[in-house]
Amino acid sequence: MGKEAILYEKLPEEKVRCTACARYCEIGKNQIGLCGIRGNTDGKLELFVYGKVIAGNVDPIEKKPVVHYRPGSKVFSIATTGCNWLCKYCQNYDISQRRKVEGVDMTPEQVVQTTLDHGADGIAYTYNQPSIFIEFARDCAVIARKRGLYNVFVSNGYDTPETVKMMDEFLDCITVDFKGSAEPNFTRKYIGVPDPKPIFDTLTEIHDKTKIHVEITDLIVPEVGDDLSHAKKLCKFVYDEFGPDMPIHFLRFHPDYKMMEFPSTPVKTLEKHHKIAKDVGLNYAYLGNVPGHPLEHTYCPECKNVVINRFGFAIKEWNLDEKNQCINCNNRIPITGHLAKNYKADRFQFVD
Repeated sequence: MGKEAILYEKLPEEKVRCTACARYCEIGKNQIGLCGIRGNTDGKLELFVYGKVIAGNVDPIEKKPVVHYRPGSKVFSIATTGCNWLCKYCQNYDISQRRKVEGVDMTPEQVVQTTLDHGADGIAYTYNQPSIFIEFARDCAVIARKRGLYNVFVSNGYDTPETVKMMDEFLDCITVDFKGSAEPNFTRKYIGVPDPKPIFDTLTEIHDKTKIHVEITDLIVPEVGDDLSHAKKLCKFVYDEFGPDMPIHFLRFHPDYKMMEFPSTPVKTLEKHHKIAKDVGLNYAYLGNVPGHPLEHTYCPECKNVVINRFGFAIKEWNLDEKNQCINCNNRIPITGHLAKNYKADRFQFVD
């Protein structure tokens, strides 16, 4: 479809500066930004993928991963082509690194209706970086809220104050995915990002100026992105910025795309990162992509009992009362929403 973007500035000589991500691409007439989906058409910035959905799937929200917001609910996950990062390990590379505008034509109304038709509770903008198609996401999300749905971004956080301001108009939840604990050499070599500082700035901006629910993830890549000192810096930032109750997920890397020669992350490495988070003072640290590991569960910080027992993306046991208080010691667990009464763990397929 294509549509004029909102997040951009006009420059002399019919150039434009895109403000949707921290690259701030300056784009000449009839040229395209690095993401491949925002380009200069006769002196105006156009979002070429407006209304072009390349992927759509119903997922548990835990798959995002989000575990402290609307647990057990379902999201209709959508994406466009393109991305502002160049991750060499991307598991969605066929979508994110595709530089050809493709997808099924869907209006925002159709996206919302499809969500409702599938019995989902919200929409997740994911698989590629959602801020690069934020104008389309916003139009979907505004309608979604009116229809009783919530909206989630699965984001790399490489955003701008302009994107955060727009997010505040419609977004309920965001998970910001750090990679390699944001160690600068890793981000430069394996992501194509010269400086991870804008990610931290985005999180500070979200915390200071919005009420969006936030969760943090960190993909731990063995040998090149598993530095414990940077993991400690990240955990300290999360603790200092958000306090002890911010959920943080350490995700296991699996070989993909241009990093097939790397092994999967050793579980012991993930456990070391988890210990760092706990030592810093974070109450809710999780391991991801390790189904069956006890650190998938939510533990009460007071009595140490399991309050939410998980296997992969499925909730197997719920030990919280209607106020999300631990049934053993009455300590309140900081979770938005409550497990749906009709939730069934077997409705989602377990992932090996």
